[in-house]
Amino acid sequence: MYFEYGETETSYLCSKDARLKDVIERIGHVDRNVDPDLFSSVVHHIIGQQISTKAQATIWLRIRNELGVVNAESILDAVPEQLQSLGLSFRKVVYIRDFSRKVHSGEFDLEAVKTMSDEDAIQALVALRGIGVWTAEMILLFCLQRPNILSYDDLAIQRGLRMVYHHRNITRKLFEKYRRRFSPYCSTASIYLWAVSGGAIPEMKDFKPKKSG
Repeated sequence: MYFEYGETETSYLCSKDARLKDVIERIGHVDRNVDPDLFSSVVHHIIGQQISTKAQATIWLRIRNELGVVNAESILDAVPEQLQSLGLSFRKVVYIRDFSRKVHSGEFDLEAVKTMSDEDAIQALVALRGIGVWTAEMILLFCLQRPNILSYDDLAIQRGLRMVYHHRNITRKLFEKYRRRFSPYCSTASIYLWAVSGGAIPEMKDFKPKKSG
């Protein structure tokens, strides 16, 4: 399953920003995978913190193969040492098991999060151990498919903004200018900024100042 966007979102963004219009037209449609299951998405994002995408995918595959289905019950049925043997750090095992306990007991209501505003959903997710604002924003975009997510804490988003708009640095004030411009379709803009950051348009370069010394 891919993040859903189309002519409505791209036409709006093209009408608001000439440089982003050029990017959208040159790259074309971008498929970004989403996981509609909120529980597994939270676990998947905790796993992915501070490791490479490849390592995250490897550990996630091991967990799915070991547990069969990834839910609160299967996580709690596995002993911590079993989860660590699959490549998870001790701290991540603690976070994932704590989240699973809260879901299993009803302390954390997954269904309620789905109907919250972006701000309230982020607050609810950040209250979980091991979840920061950036992780919560990624869950909103890549699980709940919220249409208006642009993360200041995402280094690739900042890199994409520098590359498209020839900025040397992205301050919070400058970032908010682009957030307002792209709203209410920031998520689609994010997808194109990630593509640019990843080299989708080879001649675009990063204008970040080189470190001296």
